[in-house]
Order: sequence, then C-alpha cells, then structure tokens
Amino acid sequence: MKKIIAIFLLTCCFSSLLVAQKKNEQYRYSIRQAASTISINGELEEETWKTAAVATDFFMVLPMDTSRAQLRTEVRMAYDNRFLYISAINFQSHPVMVESLRRDWNFGKNDNFIFFMDPFDDQTNGFTFGANAAGAEWDGLQYDGAAVDLSWENRWLSAVKRYPDRWIFEAAIPFKTLRYKKDITRWGINFSRNDLTTTEKSSWTPVPRQMPTASLAYTGVLDWGEAPASTRRAQYLRHTLPARRRHKKFSTRRTF
Repeated sequence: MKKIIAIFLLTCCFSSLLVAQKKNEQYRYSIRQAASTISINGELEEETWKTAAVATDFFMVLPMDTSRAQLRTEVRMAYDNRFLYISAINFQSHPVMVESLRRDWNFGKNDNFIFFMDPFDDQTNGFTFGANAAGAEWDGLQYDGAAVDLSWENRWLSAVKRYPDRWIFEAAIPFKTLRYKKDITRWGINFSRNDLTTTEKSSWTPVPRQMPTASLAYTGVLDWGEAPASTRRAQYLRHTLPARRRHKKFSTRRTF
C-alpha cells in the first residue's frame, strides 16, 4: 500500500510539473506601475510610456513561422490601482486595410492588434482584447486554451490613432473587469498583429503556424513583481467609463 501511495504522489508531482512548464518561459515582460496619469488617446505622450519596458522583435507566424516579423511592433504595459494599461505601436509604410467597423467581427480581414492574457497561469482560461486599425474593438473570454467566446461584454477604454508611418492602439482595462488568481505574481501574456498588405501575422512569442496565436500554451510571462490587488480591493469608478456600444453578434465563438 505504501508503495502504491508513493507512486501516486510521484505521478501527481510529475503531472503538476508538466502543467507548470511553459513553452515560451524565456519571454518575459516586467510590468511597472504608471509614473503619471495616462490619457487614452493614441498619442503616448505620457512619461509612463517613455520609461516602460518594450516588447518587440516579433516572430512571423504566417505565412511562414521560420523567421522574425518584417514589420516592427512595439508593445508597452503599465498599471495603477484601477487600470491595466497597454499600448502598441504598429509600424508600416503602407495604408491600413480595414474591411469592417463592426465590433468583434471579421478581424482576420482587418489590420489588427490583439493580445491574450492568462491571469490564472493555467494555460487554459483567460481574456483577450484588441482593436483593428480603424478602432473597432475586440474582447472576449478564452477557454480550452485557445477558443474565444465573443459574447462576453464588459467595459474598458481604447483609442486608435493613425500616422503616416504607423498606427497606435492604446487601452485601459479596469481591474474590476478582470478575474485573476489571487496572490500570483505572473500571468501568461502574448501579443498578436495582423497586416493584410504584407499578408503577415506575427506574435511576440514564437507560435507554430498551425497553431492560433490565441493559444495560451504559447504565451510568455507577464511579471508583476508583486501580485496585483484583488478585484475586491481594486478601486474602480464606473462613471469614468462610457456606456459600451453593442453590436449584433453573427458568431460568438472562434479560434485564431
């Protein structure tokens, strides 16, 4: 009996170790507290964005997954006691291509920037946010590792601004909007960009072309240093967020 129990315990430990391992463990982003108030306008003039760490040097996912991306993307993140902030500078010399202004719709047919968070660090459940190059928002709940449920509706702020050589996505997501595992100091994170002119889909961490960039198994690590405040303690002022526009959903479950 003791031998059976010992084997069982070793099996459990080995299984836990396998679950804990991340394919892209070496890709880490250290998020810092905002050094100044951030206005969500797509201009990135605040001191916080000037001093934040930069996630760049993306990998190409499509059409091939054997090289770095041709287009440069720079992502920065920050937080305060109410919001998680993110900005993405999407460099390109050609005009953007946008098919639709519908929320959560046909994002594969639009230039876009989307990111995926695993706040439980379980490679299974999470959240996704983003926008296309015209500012149409994307958000959803992630489940089963890579599937996205777009029927999820919540409140957050975003802005997209276009320049001759780039377009910028900037967002503030209330901690109250999110659910995450208490007292953990690392979340899964990945950033994905789609550009139709070059037919390039890219990702901060390497993702095989046969896998969706939404796959939480291929996320890197968002390192908080200290665990973020729980949603019960996070301060949140509802009047600071406008009422969400709602659009008809033609399809609410997709994988990417």
